[in-house]
Amino acid sequence: MSTSAHETPLPADRTPILTIDGHTATLQFCRPSQHNRIDPDDLAVLMDAFETIDRHPELRALVVTGTGSKTFSSGYTLQSVHTLAANGITFGMVIDRLEDLSIPTVCALNGSVYGGATDVALACDFRVGVTGSRLVMPATRIGLHYYPGGMRRYVERLGADTAKRLFLLGQPVPADMLERLGYLHERVAPEELAGRVSAIVEQITAGAPTVMRSMKRHINAIARGIYDEAAIQEAYIRSMRSEDLQEGLAALKEKRPPQFTGR
Repeated sequence: MSTSAHETPLPADRTPILTIDGHTATLQFCRPSQHNRIDPDDLAVLMDAFETIDRHPELRALVVTGTGSKTFSSGYTLQSVHTLAANGITFGMVIDRLEDLSIPTVCALNGSVYGGATDVALACDFRVGVTGSRLVMPATRIGLHYYPGGMRRYVERLGADTAKRLFLLGQPVPADMLERLGYLHERVAPEELAGRVSAIVEQITAGAPTVMRSMKRHINAIARGIYDEAAIQEAYIRSMRSEDLQEGLAALKEKRPPQFTGR
């Protein structure tokens, strides 16, 4: 089929792409002809991407998005859904690893989201979707029981009642309802997505990186019911003695942006 003069041709399908620009990394699903589905071969690629991110201390934020304007991702390919692991890596392991990344993560949902990809978004710290998109969770309709980490995230982030609504009914849920349910933190017009995500990333990167990483880790632990008060108190005291706090206070007094170094 030919492409009209007013349409931008989509790139060829391939494994997810990780790019790094300054303090920000971007992970993009790149199978537009298959609604950006995630294939077994992608699992190792994604794990390698997360390892690369954690090896770059200068990174402050990760953006996760899809290719095109219709679908963020259709989730794990149904042809391999019966396969528990690919090269020893399960889909659930990959999403848990995303959730535990040290830097804050922003999911830019450029379109609708389906199946396991709904958990990709939930594993991110911030989720921005577009008007006209929807979520479809077909697990019960195809006889598939969701994996432990995904169910935990649904309940932790959305509550048991919303988790039941999305899992057990299996009905398409439009973006405006997803925002009301708390699945989306924000909903914008498609043409505003990139700008809004950039603004969130800018807010993240303006913060003190060491404190940002530590607070994310402890918030996740508290949400899981693992409350280490002593570790949080230690991080608090360490921040009180840090150079970054002195810089932050000086910048506030001098009415300028702070220049944090992570020390």
